[in-house]
Parts: sequence; structure tokens; C-alpha cells
Amino acid sequence: MADEPPVKKNKPNQPPNKEGEERLNWRKWKGQKKEEQRQRKEGKLIQQLEKQKQKQEKEEENKQQVQHEEKERKGRVYTLSVALPGSVMDNAQSPELRTYLAGQIARACGVFCVDEVVIFDELGEEDAKSVEGEFKGIGKKGQACVQLARILQYLECPQYLRKSFFPKHPDLQFAGLLNPLDSPHHMRMDEEAEFREGVVLDRPSKPGKGSFVNCGMRKEVQIDKHLKMGLRVTVQLNKSQNQEGRVYKGVVVAPHVPRTEGGLYWGYSVRLASCLSAVFTECPYKDGYDLTIGTSEKGNNTDHVSLSPFKHMLVVFGGLQGLEASVDTDENLSVTEPSVLFDLYLNTCPGQGSRTIRTEEALLISLSGLRQKIASVFPDLSKG
Repeated sequence: MADEPPVKKNKPNQPPNKEGEERLNWRKWKGQKKEEQRQRKEGKLIQQLEKQKQKQEKEEENKQQVQHEEKERKGRVYTLSVALPGSVMDNAQSPELRTYLAGQIARACGVFCVDEVVIFDELGEEDAKSVEGEFKGIGKKGQACVQLARILQYLECPQYLRKSFFPKHPDLQFAGLLNPLDSPHHMRMDEEAEFREGVVLDRPSKPGKGSFVNCGMRKEVQIDKHLKMGLRVTVQLNKSQNQEGRVYKGVVVAPHVPRTEGGLYWGYSVRLASCLSAVFTECPYKDGYDLTIGTSEKGNNTDHVSLSPFKHMLVVFGGLQGLEASVDTDENLSVTEPSVLFDLYLNTCPGQGSRTIRTEEALLISLSGLRQKIASVFPDLSKG
């Protein structure tokens, strides 16, 4: 080899001894050999460390990919909306019963994880698209749509936020008697959770720092953005918190994140529509509802129907006179048969033993019957 010293015959361990050249120092040659051996060992060790590092990086990458896939599987990608007329409130005989009826509807929506409740005016009398302003209150023929919307919003709101968003109002006179929804976002004070609902406080913060939010905890939460006071926000809390600090830390996320990433039911939103057609045309989703279902005793038997894949499903319920009355009073609709408005027109309780099924009953019956059909479209989510 080129790096080995020249040797004489029969004397392989002797340093070279050529004429005209100085004799090499044996110790120097031996030191060079040890240095070369040390460098080779270091090179092998470095290669082993690099391989080990690459292996760890690959394992970490695979772990993150698995966690990401699990997170995606855990999240719920679809939404469920229901629409019903506010006139169902007029079927109750007293303010207390009206309130209790609204509570039954709220409970049904919470139990079956409804993401949006649309209340439409089937009579075309109220012409209201907001729950803000001065209203007539809880008279039997008062603004039923607005009262129903207000009670639904009140019950959906976490208890620790209600004073911030719901001042004293006649529509809520008996709301304290209603059964709570007890949804996942209705947190206890010391309950540990990744997400919480909160309200932005009127408290100054240092420049470059975010606003303070009341999330129903023993300490306030400082978020990553400066937002307007009184705004309701969804906060994702940092995983590691300084328990001795004055505040907790968190970031503001979109309201759908607990559902799409955490797989949590995060309550419902309430929308008012001036008529049946506005339920469809004012849809908050970009591409609208891709699966619409109408309910009627004149519809097809729901037991013999399967659902097609969807992202946003809407189930519409009629009032005392069914969906036919809503179609007749809607000037924007030129059809006479409600079934043409929907992808599916279903009878969710065939063979009923009563002449009529109340809307709050139809809500429970229909959502219960559709639950297994939704699960068949999203089998991975149904396991949870």
C-alpha cells in the first residue's frame, strides 16, 4: 500500500533504509500509524452516528405522519344542519311551555351533534333575520322565530359566558328551568381541555401582546392576537402551561377546529331565515348543502334508503301543516310539491300510531333514524 513504509526483504517490521536518504524515526512512523487508526475509528463512529440520526429522523417523521393521520381520522369532516319553522312555538299554550318546547329542540340537537339550526318563518309574517333589537317578547303570538332562536343560543352558550352575551330579556324569563345541554364545550372550571370557548375582556395588554380572554378558568388566558372586546372566541390552550404564571397562554382558532381536528362536538350555530327558500340560498357553506332531506309522512320509507357521501347535510322539518304550507307561502318558490326541493323526501316514522307527529318529536325520530345511515357513510368516525 502507498501509506505503508518501504521494507527490506525478510525484515518487514524495519523502517526503510535507502541510500541517500535519512533513516526514518521509528516512533514517528508508529505515531502516524496510530493516528491513521484513530481517524479510521472516528470515521466509522461518525458514520454510525449519522445512520442512527437518520434512523431517528425517519422514525420521528413516521411518528408525526401517524399522529397526523390519527388526528385526521379523529376529526369529523362533515356537518349536520336542521331547519324548522319558528311557528312550532305557537303550538304551546303558555310562556313556560314555549320555553320548555325550545329546550326540547335544543336537547335533541345537542344529543345528535347538530352543527347548525336554521329557523325559518313559514308564515311570512315576522320578516326577521336577526335576534338583535327590541321584540315583542313571549306572548303566544309573539315573534316565535326570534324567541326560539334566542333560547337555543342561550342554551348552547357555556354557562360562564352567558352573563356576557345574554342580558335580562323576557324571552329568557323561564330559561333557567331548562335542562342543560352539557355539551363538551360546557367546561367546568378545573377541567383540563385542549379547547375552550371564551370572551375577550376589556383589559389592556402590552404592545405586541394579545388580548386577555375569560375561558371560565381560575386564570385568564392571553391569546396570540389583539381582538375587539366582547367577542366570543374559540381558544386552543398551549399544552405546557406555567402553573405559577399570572395567566395561561393560548391561540385563537376557527370555531370548526375542535370538530375537524379534535373530533369534538362543539355546539351549534343558529341562523334565522325569512322563508323556506332562504334556508338554501343563505347557506353559510361555500358550495352549499350537498345532501338535502325533507321530512313528511308522504315521503319514502327511510328504512329502504341509503345516503350518498356528503360534506354538508341539511334535514328540513315542517310545522303544524307540514312542508306544504311553507312552500305555499314562499313567493320565491314556483313549485307546488315540496319533494322536488330535496335530494331525498323521507317518512322517518312509517306506520305512525298518531295522526300527527309534533316537530320536536319528529326531530328526535328523524335524527335517530339517520344516525346509523350517517355512520355507514363515515365508518371510521362511527367507531368513536
